[in-house]
Amino acid sequence: MKDKAFLDTNVLIYAYSVTEPDKRIVAIELSENTTPFISTQVIQEFSNILYKKFDLNWDQISSAIDEITDICSVAVNDLKTIKSACEIARKYQFSFYDSLILSAALEAGCNILYTEDLQQNQLIENKLRIINPFKE
Repeated sequence: MKDKAFLDTNVLIYAYSVTEPDKRIVAIELSENTTPFISTQVIQEFSNILYKKFDLNWDQISSAIDEITDICSVAVNDLKTIKSACEIARKYQFSFYDSLILSAALEAGCNILYTEDLQQNQLIENKLRIINPFKE
């Protein structure tokens, strides 16, 4: 059985990177070897980065969104997600937006969050392990 894994925005960005080929391979493998989840927040951040840093047009971005949502299940951030993020931010002292990612991952029932942005191997709510897939 594949792990239910939540992919942070940076992991998705590496899947589209041409300047980081090793990280690209890892990111693509994660989407193929897990049951991948993302949230509406991740899609928003992903779209913004593709526009601002990759200089893609909106048609290309829309196609990229279709591509990732064909592969990943999407957790919709609602009021419950936001309130839970506030509690996670209070309890763990994370930023609100990092807490929103954690909240969405927990709501989706994921046991792993792949990200570069948080403490390696930290366990959140005794359910969700933070893993940096690019750390050697």
